[in-house]
Amino acid sequence: MTIFVTLPLEELSVNVSLTPELEKFVSDTVSTGRYSSASEVVRASLRQMEEEERWKMYAKAKIAKGMDDIAADRTISSEQFLAEIKERRRKRA
Repeated sequence: MTIFVTLPLEELSVNVSLTPELEKFVSDTVSTGRYSSASEVVRASLRQMEEEERWKMYAKAKIAKGMDDIAADRTISSEQFLAEIKERRRKRA
């Protein structure tokens, strides 16, 4: 199966070749009625992939910051952390 996807912002048409397994997935997804065409399935998949990539970049940045904090000895003990959490909860109540 070859799908032609038109991306609205750039008016770009892309030819995508799918494996038989992905072709079946796309066909089954369209047959549910949630999407009206294979192009819509591909666009939705790309949007989801883009969102996942943003989350991965966010997580990597947070991990890098945490590693930098550890290297710079900007840490607290688990006991101190739990005490701070309990104090915050107490203040909210």
